[in-house]
Parts: sequence; C-alpha cells; structure tokens
Amino acid sequence: MPKFLIEGNAKLSGEIEVKGAKNAALKIIPATLLSKEKININNLPDIEDVNRSLELLKDLGGFLKHSKNSCEIQAEKITKNELNPEIANKLRASIMFVGPLLARLGEVKFPHPGGCVIGAGTRPIDLFLEGYGAMGAEIKWKDGFYHIKAKRLKGCAYFFTTVSVTGTESLMMTAVLASGTTILKNCAMEPEIGALADFLNGCGAKIKGAGTPTIMIEGVKELKGGTFNIIPDRIEAGTFAIMAAATRSKLKITKCNPGHLEILLSMFKKQGIGFSSGEDWLEIKPAKVIKSYSIKTHEYPGFPTDLQSPYTVLMTQAAGSSLIHETIYDRRLLFTDMLTQMGADIIMCDPHRVVVNGPTKLAGRKLTSPDLRAGIAIIIAAFVAEGKTEVDNIYQIDRGYENIDTRLSSLGAKIKRIE
Repeated sequence: MPKFLIEGNAKLSGEIEVKGAKNAALKIIPATLLSKEKININNLPDIEDVNRSLELLKDLGGFLKHSKNSCEIQAEKITKNELNPEIANKLRASIMFVGPLLARLGEVKFPHPGGCVIGAGTRPIDLFLEGYGAMGAEIKWKDGFYHIKAKRLKGCAYFFTTVSVTGTESLMMTAVLASGTTILKNCAMEPEIGALADFLNGCGAKIKGAGTPTIMIEGVKELKGGTFNIIPDRIEAGTFAIMAAATRSKLKITKCNPGHLEILLSMFKKQGIGFSSGEDWLEIKPAKVIKSYSIKTHEYPGFPTDLQSPYTVLMTQAAGSSLIHETIYDRRLLFTDMLTQMGADIIMCDPHRVVVNGPTKLAGRKLTSPDLRAGIAIIIAAFVAEGKTEVDNIYQIDRGYENIDTRLSSLGAKIKRIE
C-alpha cells in the first residue's frame, strides 16, 4: 500500500488550481442513466471515487470514453438493474445510482452503500427509501440486498424530516421521469444541487427551485443528451485556504468560486487571517497571530462538515480555546486522537464536541488516514509539525484529491509518495 512521507515546517507559495467538484461529479455520472443519448462531462476530477463511479456505470452497461478530466457517456443500453456489490461496497455514492435506475428501468437491486469509516454501513438511507415509497415504489430487503420495484413512478409531495444533500439529489433525479409533479420540501441548498439541476434541465428536465428549501419537478417522458462542465470543488478550495492559513503561507487559489466559501472567509476576517479575492480566485496572506474561533457544522450555507477536520488542525495553531461541534457525522471527530499524538491540546467532551487549546507545537508521527477529510487534515498537520510524518492508507485521500502530492510539491511542500 502506498503512503506519504512528509517533512514539516512547510512554507507554501505560488498558485494552485482547484479541480472539478467531487460532490458534483458523483451525482452527474449516475444522472446520465436517465438519458439514452450521448452526454459529455468536462472538468471531471481524476480521483478514485470518480473512477469507481464510472466503473459502476460501465458494469451496468453504459458506454464510456474516459480521458483524464473528461468523459463521454451513453447509457442507451443498460444491461443490468443490480449494483455490483464489489464496487458499491467501496463507494458511499453508489446510492446515487438507485433513483436513476428505478426511474429508467422500474426495478433496482443494491447492497447498503459502503465507503470509508464515515460512510461504510453506518449512514442510514431511510430518507431515500421513504421518498421512493412516496413515489409508488415497493421496497423489500432480503439476503443483504434492497430490492425496489415500481411499474410507474408517480409525482408526490415529500418533506425531508432531516436536511439531506444526497437525499435531495436522489429524489430530484428519481422524480425527473415520474408522471406528474413532485414537490420536495426542507431540501438541502448546496451549490452541487443547483449544478445537478442545471445539468438535468439542460437535458430537458423541468426542475424549479434547486438551491432553495422547496424544489418542484414536473416529470417528463425522456431526457436528451448534452454537455456539462463540473463546477469548482468548494471543499478543495476551502482546504487549500485553511492549509495556507495554518502554515502561514501566501497562496493563490485559482479556478475556484469564493462565493461558495462565504462562511469560511467571514471567519477568517474575525481571526485576523488576511485574504483578497476575485470572481474565480482567492489569495490567502500569512497572519502573525491567528485568533481562535468556535464552529458548529451545518448544512450550506453554514460551515461544511467536510472542512471541519482541516479547520480543527488550524485551531491547534490559533491563540485561545475553540469549541468544534460536529453535528452531521458521528465519527468525524475521532481523528483528533491523531492530532493529540502529534502534541495538540485537545479535550474530547463527547463524540460530537472537542475543545482545542492553542497554539501548540506539533511533532511528526506515523499515522493512518481513517477517511478522506481526516486524511487531508493530517497532511496539513504534518506541514505544520516539526520533523517527519508518515501517513498510511492514503487511498482514502486519493478518493477526493487529484494528484495531491504532485500539486502540493509544486508549492514547495516536501511530500513524497512511496510504495
């Protein structure tokens, strides 16, 4: 298994380009199942999760022409309605194939979606199942598989009792080919949802309100082909901004959308972290003193759970105490034990809250990446630390960050991938 060797006391400089959004790509790919015509996707991130998603699409019978950052897909002949468990068990986003397959074929069989320690077998899909049922589907569980059937999906009114990004996206895709009108309420409002709606509408869907709490979908008989550019990855952009702040580096982040990071940038102002920005770029400036600031993760436009791990590392370098309150994923704070091993002063109050006291000096250690976002946070901590850090299980990091070692090395970081 490959690992990263990292030397600490890193000072980064130069420019780094943001890639296409992982959380948009993993919804656009299964959405292509809703059309029989050719669909071209550009600005596709070259990451493991995207490769697994394309692998799953191909296994279902989809035709692919895939280059590094683009793909031509045609799902004219879908030969299977069952998700391959060997692939689905590696990918939480496999659940996103269920709605399109159900809408297209009227039947789908799949295992509980997998992924990393954050996603594998622990995150419920009850909202998905309730939504499919509200549209007239029959749902059964047998021998480790869900089996869902619907002769004809019908539009419905569905209220999300818990705000869910993937739930919103899945039911929106499912409703596109249903008869009648579907109204989804208490929807998530992430930019990736609006991007998915833009893609579907470009192919002939009739979706209104995406990016607001209420989405209305008028069912259509079929979707056409089209071309779509994946939006910039706001989590990657935010991660690089936090990385620059934690290492007190001057760094310009390009091909991003600063408007998607308003919560983080408003906090930077209060913390004394300087920055300037334009329409598609953001430059972080070194801060002499970083002030501590508490956060509580929340759905967009609140503080993203996917930036919580990197932000926790930043708080180890801030003056004062900060409370990190994770409200979305139960296991996401467990990685702070690794920061404690590196010398961080962190008190775990309960599984959802930790207090970080800073600033503290960190020291390099041998560590294992438990999940995608904790993995990139460990890299940031290693850059801040004294000495060398060894990071194992970097497949988890490769799941969401394209060629991260090469890109960071170009900024002056001393990071090597070894087999």
